[in-house]
Amino acid sequence: MSIQDTRNYRFHNGEKAPLPFSAVEYERRLKGLRDIMDEHDMLACVLTSMHAVAYYSGFLYCAFGRPYACVVTAEQCVTVSAGIDAGQPWRRSHGDNITYTDWRRDNFEVTVAFITGTSGRIGIEADHLTLAMRDRLAGALGAELVDVAPAAMRQRMIKSSEEIALIREGARIADIGGNAIRDAIRPGIREIDVAMAGRDAMELAIAEAFPGSELRDSWVWFQSGLNTDGAHNPVTTRKLAHGDILSLNTFPMISGYYTALERTLFVEDVDKASLHIWEANGGAHELGLSLIQEGASCSSICKRINVFFEERDLLRYRSFGYGHSFGVLSHYYGREAGLELREDIDTVLQPGMVVSMEPMLTIPAGQPGAGGYREHDIIVIGEDGPENITGFPYGPAHNVIG
Repeated sequence: MSIQDTRNYRFHNGEKAPLPFSAVEYERRLKGLRDIMDEHDMLACVLTSMHAVAYYSGFLYCAFGRPYACVVTAEQCVTVSAGIDAGQPWRRSHGDNITYTDWRRDNFEVTVAFITGTSGRIGIEADHLTLAMRDRLAGALGAELVDVAPAAMRQRMIKSSEEIALIREGARIADIGGNAIRDAIRPGIREIDVAMAGRDAMELAIAEAFPGSELRDSWVWFQSGLNTDGAHNPVTTRKLAHGDILSLNTFPMISGYYTALERTLFVEDVDKASLHIWEANGGAHELGLSLIQEGASCSSICKRINVFFEERDLLRYRSFGYGHSFGVLSHYYGREAGLELREDIDTVLQPGMVVSMEPMLTIPAGQPGAGGYREHDIIVIGEDGPENITGFPYGPAHNVIG
């Protein structure tokens, strides 16, 4: 058989690389997933999102137009990867790996079916699959496809001690990026120059703390003036000026795990109207931190902060929810939607959860105090109560720079 006829093969090139977590941790996760499979009478799960593949196998793929999967059965955990990645998926996976080739368009689905078989009930992530890929998998598997994504998300919402240790390091490194940014701020410097200072500091810190890890995807959003109005606005070449409102946002990524630091600052001076809004948002932040306790529901926390803002006639300037879960996520993959501090989510906080508190007010251009105000801390809910693992200070006493 020529190589052009090969649908898939094993290319176990080199030795296994260090993964972010122990083999015991990955087996714990797989046992949790297999318990879900047993509960719903599934013979296998075909996980296709970046976050789920990374969570259960350790492998964080780079799709670049090709599909990837982690296929879990009662006995196996197999990552399915494209030939363009050669042996790297094997080295970075807990368990087996099979490579599919480009020679025929359906080789991915054929390879998945080779692992799962073609009968029974098979779990998929309905919130990730495109309609086209779902149809392709249904045709290849010939099985009943069942959505496992909500149950898998609930499993990911409770962090292990190993996960919390990594998240704690991420928060420390986010503070390092914040300090580098703070040191770079001055009138006349561009947003991009400040952002690069923070990103470089974090990547060096990750390389030192996690020498066996992949270094990828860490970033900074640093906005000034009008650019602060949205939480996810990109960096520009705008130059900072005296009196500008600033938004500092550092995001060190460690093996797919997201952490964040977000702070409001001003260049050299803050006017009275801006100070009023800044202090009010800081008050909401402090209230929210006090409300993050075991037994509190996401919706109840939101309602209390809403009352705080409404009493100050500021609720109309709020632009999104008050916080979210942490774990395997990024700005282009992942989200534990069941653990967000929003009015429509009634999840009750419990030990092992990690959430942010991040109120934001956006005052439109042309009004006194115009700009976006946001503070962001990370809280670990432990058996002995909540712990704030963010160290960078917030508020006017610390963050009027110059």
